[in-house]
Amino acid sequence: MSSQKRSEKRIVLLHLLLMISVSQFEESCRRRGDPEIPQLSKGGDIVLGGIFYFHSRWNIKQNSYKQKPHVNFREFQFAQAMLFAIEEINNSTELLPGVSLGYRIYDSCGSVVRSIAVTLALTNDDNVVSASEKPCNQAVHAIVGQSSSSHSTAVTTIIGPLNIPLISHFATCACLSDKSKYPSFFRTAPSDYYQSRALAHLVKHFGWTWVGAVRSNDDYGNNGMATFTETAQQLGICLEYSVSFFRTDPTAKIQNIINIIKTSTSKVIVAFLSPGDLEVFIQELSLHKLSWYQWVGSESWIFDSHIATLDKRHILDGAIGLSIPKSQVSGLREFMLDVKPLNSSNNKLFVEFWETLFSCKFKQSQSEKIQKECTGHEDLTGVENGFTDMSLMPIFNNVYKGVYAVAHALHDILRCNRTCNTSHIQKIHFKTKEGDEVYFNKNGDPPAKYEIINWQPKQNGSVDFITVGLYDASLFLFLQVPVSVCSEKCPPGTHKFLQKGRPVCCYECIRCAEGEISNITDSTTCLRCPLESWSNEKRDTCIIKEAEFLTYEEMMGSLLTGVSLLGTCLTTVVAFIFFRYRNTPLVRANNSELSFLLLFSLTLCFLCSLTFIGRPSAWSCMLRYTAFGITFVLSISCVLGKTIVVLMAFKATFPGKSIMKLFGPTQQRLSVLGFTLIQVIICVLWLAISPPFPSQNFKEFKNKIILECSLGSAVAFSAVLGYIGLLAVFCFIFAFLARKLPDNFNEAKFITFSMLIFCAVWITFIPAYVSSPGKFTVAVEIFAILASNFGLLICIFIPKCYIILVRPEKNTKKNMMGKGAQTSF
Repeated sequence: MSSQKRSEKRIVLLHLLLMISVSQFEESCRRRGDPEIPQLSKGGDIVLGGIFYFHSRWNIKQNSYKQKPHVNFREFQFAQAMLFAIEEINNSTELLPGVSLGYRIYDSCGSVVRSIAVTLALTNDDNVVSASEKPCNQAVHAIVGQSSSSHSTAVTTIIGPLNIPLISHFATCACLSDKSKYPSFFRTAPSDYYQSRALAHLVKHFGWTWVGAVRSNDDYGNNGMATFTETAQQLGICLEYSVSFFRTDPTAKIQNIINIIKTSTSKVIVAFLSPGDLEVFIQELSLHKLSWYQWVGSESWIFDSHIATLDKRHILDGAIGLSIPKSQVSGLREFMLDVKPLNSSNNKLFVEFWETLFSCKFKQSQSEKIQKECTGHEDLTGVENGFTDMSLMPIFNNVYKGVYAVAHALHDILRCNRTCNTSHIQKIHFKTKEGDEVYFNKNGDPPAKYEIINWQPKQNGSVDFITVGLYDASLFLFLQVPVSVCSEKCPPGTHKFLQKGRPVCCYECIRCAEGEISNITDSTTCLRCPLESWSNEKRDTCIIKEAEFLTYEEMMGSLLTGVSLLGTCLTTVVAFIFFRYRNTPLVRANNSELSFLLLFSLTLCFLCSLTFIGRPSAWSCMLRYTAFGITFVLSISCVLGKTIVVLMAFKATFPGKSIMKLFGPTQQRLSVLGFTLIQVIICVLWLAISPPFPSQNFKEFKNKIILECSLGSAVAFSAVLGYIGLLAVFCFIFAFLARKLPDNFNEAKFITFSMLIFCAVWITFIPAYVSSPGKFTVAVEIFAILASNFGLLICIFIPKCYIILVRPEKNTKKNMMGKGAQTSF
């Protein structure tokens, strides 16, 4: 059977069903006119259909539903948005040039039955065939409208086989995304699949785990709540009750739902209701004191100012929910509010619209004159009602985008001379003049983005719809959410500090102390980091402390190393000079053997300072202190031997004295060896009993580990330093006694100066060593070693080098024996 015959049989069947249903249809809606006659129409090369419900079948007044229809301003605005878009396209030179768009707009009267009737009227044309078999010549090429999901389901079921697209601006039921059932349905409002899940996450965000739910008993409410319930269960949210109703249900059923709410223990109500159902529900709720509940609303009513106006008892104050993001269409507001052209029409719809808009009446008899009479020249200035309210501009924009989507699809079809098919709308992708991107996914849905709206009452009793957050379904992320707390959450790195006399919800966030962290939000205490770790700047993580020790790479280490090597080189140069001039009277007269031994020991002292630089180890710690102690004793022993030689030489000048025989070269060597051996024994005992060892100092710095050498035995270290100091004192005393001996052979004064420098350095070393932190302690030790070494080298050997190199005429035996001018060396 051909698709055309199947379509014709389907239409005949629908006509039959319609005839059965129309007999049960309310008289009040039937008298709006013949469903086959459009309320608004205009010819064109291509005709678009439109279905809106300009009249409702009920009126809400004193808790009763009267059958007197009234003009629905909101739906009328939707229709005007469609007209505005068509007018813009017809005036465009880029989109559908040379092609005019017409329209046939019908009133569905808020009834599924009438929606089916007007849909058949739109498709009832002698030329209607399957669009896949013949180029575009059906009665209408697309239908724009249907705010309700249930109505859209009925309409798209009829026009699906004819491949006529239905582009809805407000039908959000997730069921309509099923392309196997509704292949020709498209929409510019996001699917409730995303909204329902987002509402569940919003409820979870605020910690509401015990909630109630009220829904519309239609496709919109039932499908939306089903998705919400499924997601809520996954998030650990429990529903105490989930009830449904439709606006035409008996009052007793609605009262029963209110009783369920009143007897429940949950204080949060998730309302997945259409605006019409909520209007009825609000009227009933107003008779009860139910203002302490937190309402969570769907996008159908959360930003509807008409609902807010009906809420006289402020039951919904503080409501929070999701809405389609705010938008603007330039020129649309002015187009809507310019109602003067509407008066030129004799259409009965415009007359009724005019009367409702200005609360007046045309041609009323004198006896029934209860309203002011319409003149037809009324001005909208100062009028405030649902028609002048532009809060639904995002939905107007959806209608606007829907018309443009059809126009772009038609533009592609006519340009390529193709047949009409819904796949063309599926492929469109464009931007509106306001920069909004328009496209559909494989299910015919647009991208899902919402604003989080909060109802905030004003002093004058009205309500502000405040945007407090954003939700992007593609990221599945709340970009911003409202907060209502006494104190903000304490971030990681801080801990709660309860304020005296205030509730436990009110607290201060105190930053963790140094060395302590908190790595969770709202921590009540801070944890101390391990000894080897320290808190970072944010106090939320323990980081390994930086190990600090004196290195060769840093400036101070490099400088001390350079000075040490310089001292070694100078000592070597002096030794070379003395060796080169070893046979001269000056060198021979100054005990050359002890001089060379002293120069050797000074070289070792300069080099031993290098053992204090670098990462401490077991061997370096033992070597640095023992080498320092032994080499320094060797140096002081040599100086002490030279001092004793000077004194002995003076004593030997008296007749009959033979003291020099008691302190000859052999005795000098033994004295140096004996003095040094004592220090060696002390160091060996030190190493054997409690040697120095590498250690980690955690006390000096809070955020650093000082790698240093512990002394092991403080007594042994004191003995080493004390022995060096004792020898230095003896040396200083002997040199001081011999400083004025009348002989050119006298070098005692230079030894005295060197010992003064030596003692001064090591006396000041003690407080400097104690007060220096970290690696500077090691630097002080090295400085003391280098300073005392340079004192010995400069004071004892530089004057002699000066005579040898600069004043060689004084380097004679005659001068040494005092036969020339008196000179000291």
